[in-house]
Amino acid sequence: MAKNAIQTFSGLCSYLQDPCHVARFQKLCGVKGTFSAKLSKDADGEPLSNNAECAADAREASEQQEHVRQRSRGQDSSEAATGNGTAVSAAAVEESLQAASDDGRAKPLRKNSLTGDVGQEFIIHNRFLFYLFTFGTELGNEMFFIIFFPFLFWNVDALVSRRLIIVWAWNLFIGQSTKDLVRWSRPASPPVVKVEVFYNSEYSMPSTHAMTGTAIPFSLFLLSYGRWQYPFLFGLCVAGCWSFLVCVSRVYMGMHSILEVITGFLYTLLILAFFQPVLDQIDNFYMRSHYAPLVIVVIHVSLGLVAFSLDSWSTSRGDTAQALGTGVGVAVATHVNYQLGLLVDPPLSELPLTFPTITTTLVMCSVLRFLIGVAVLLVTRMVMKAVTIPFLCHVCGLPSSDVRQARQHMKVELPYRYIVYSVVGFNCVFLGPALFSILNLS
Repeated sequence: MAKNAIQTFSGLCSYLQDPCHVARFQKLCGVKGTFSAKLSKDADGEPLSNNAECAADAREASEQQEHVRQRSRGQDSSEAATGNGTAVSAAAVEESLQAASDDGRAKPLRKNSLTGDVGQEFIIHNRFLFYLFTFGTELGNEMFFIIFFPFLFWNVDALVSRRLIIVWAWNLFIGQSTKDLVRWSRPASPPVVKVEVFYNSEYSMPSTHAMTGTAIPFSLFLLSYGRWQYPFLFGLCVAGCWSFLVCVSRVYMGMHSILEVITGFLYTLLILAFFQPVLDQIDNFYMRSHYAPLVIVVIHVSLGLVAFSLDSWSTSRGDTAQALGTGVGVAVATHVNYQLGLLVDPPLSELPLTFPTITTTLVMCSVLRFLIGVAVLLVTRMVMKAVTIPFLCHVCGLPSSDVRQARQHMKVELPYRYIVYSVVGFNCVFLGPALFSILNLS
């Protein structure tokens, strides 16, 4: 009985891990690859995928790409015959390809400047879904966090924001470390179309986008319900839709199989079940303990060293150190604010909080706080990056002329991410509110 259950479960996992399901979903959503004939076949001329439908899709995409190229060559020949195209640059050929193609050709999103991976062009037949899932996947990227957490801290609820960052940092560390232990590759391409390539060098199991896309909305719901006055079903539906959009977007982008997304979702629920009951104690320790700054730095640096030692370099190292560094900065700033009497949370007697009436003054103050604060954070990141990387290269005896190569060394990437994002996190929680107070924007 137990053996049959294990076999059934194993078979289900193998089924959900099949990249052809990802390719089918992408096709259903209007994404077509432009794989060359060489990419869609092995050395013996056989299709790379054993699935006939996936192989047919790859051949169809290859034929479409060849058709577009023939049309482009035809236009180039006509220009040459009239004396207007005798010296066509690479850029002109690219423009010709784009002009010749009226079927929605696009390039992969977010080229990775560290790996140099640019990916393979693809064709979009449904632009609404493309923009929808692009938005969904951005909900798990760095720029979203650098906007969302500060906005929540400065304009809505500082307590919820700083506790949310604790969950985010630990959740991302656990997810990225699990990836490096399991070491599963990304879904094969072909048949999968890589709509995004930024994270293609990382391992795949579990989906950390699915994890953060589940941890953030559900933690936000759990932390705010009862503290703020709103309907339970409304909060639950928002959290569920947010998580669903992020999870499905990772399949659409060709970055994860269905199994990896489901695992990321369930894994996060398990992590939340552990962290949610102890968040109050963690936050109080950060604020009140005189040893908190030292403990915070030691724990987060140790976790980063563990994460960086699990496998060879990949972009996941930077994400892990970035989350842990942000957590350090926010926690230390929380401690400083509390010790200086600058951190005042509403007393329990005032709960649940009600949302204020939307007025012009309220909106203007919120917008100004956000714009000024984010500008400060972006300048902080830019300045710290410009100073930290050359300094670390000098200390480690590495050439600073090739930043991409230098950052593939743990002794540069780890302290660089920690230093830069700990300062960013600290400025978000300490410098930002202090600046707003000076400008009478509090």
